[in-house]
Amino acid sequence: MGMAGHWAIPVLDTAMPMTTDHLLTLTQWLSPAYPVGSFAWSHGLEQAVTAGQVTDAASLQDWLSVALEHGSGRTDAILLRAAHRGEDVAELAAALAPSRERRMETLQQGAAFAAITRAVWGLELRDAAYPVVVGQAAGRMGLPVVSVAQLFLFSFASNLTQVAQRLLPLGQTNGQIVLAALAPLCHRLGQEAAVLGVDDIGSGAFAIDIASMRHEMQEPRMFRS
Repeated sequence: MGMAGHWAIPVLDTAMPMTTDHLLTLTQWLSPAYPVGSFAWSHGLEQAVTAGQVTDAASLQDWLSVALEHGSGRTDAILLRAAHRGEDVAELAAALAPSRERRMETLQQGAAFAAITRAVWGLELRDAAYPVVVGQAAGRMGLPVVSVAQLFLFSFASNLTQVAQRLLPLGQTNGQIVLAALAPLCHRLGQEAAVLGVDDIGSGAFAIDIASMRHEMQEPRMFRS
């Protein structure tokens, strides 16, 4: 699956200072140990592996690059930024999911994130799509939106790399090579999202969306999406 040219977006320096407290909170929220259940979802990657579209580190990096830049990664970063600013984008975020499983993926992770964050930090958060709840929580905690978006995207890529390691003979080292290669993309997309609004949302990751639809009928399977 090839990559199209990326959007040419002017990047403004809108980042707030990242304090140590901010960094530790954000690291906890986006850690695999935070109980949102991300390990159960593959975002259609399981179907892509079964179909032979993702077979090794190179094809995994290509797949994840497209998911980040032309799929839900960019969209989620924009939704996160809008929620961080206090915009009500919960219904929009749910409607943008291209398949039943992808809708379940974002809503169930969002509900889990909201529940644990309410319990630990006492924040008033309603259940919504995952990036929306993270954006709301980050805004209320005063966390800088650029850093939140960047680490949210990297966490997304990291989770799917772990999925690939369970599905393929990828190896730990190759997985980390893929993540290191994707880090600059997560950095740029997080910066760009800070100057974009919901009218800028648009995606073109059709192979990934189709894989998520086909996964609903896949048997046997390890993941819920």
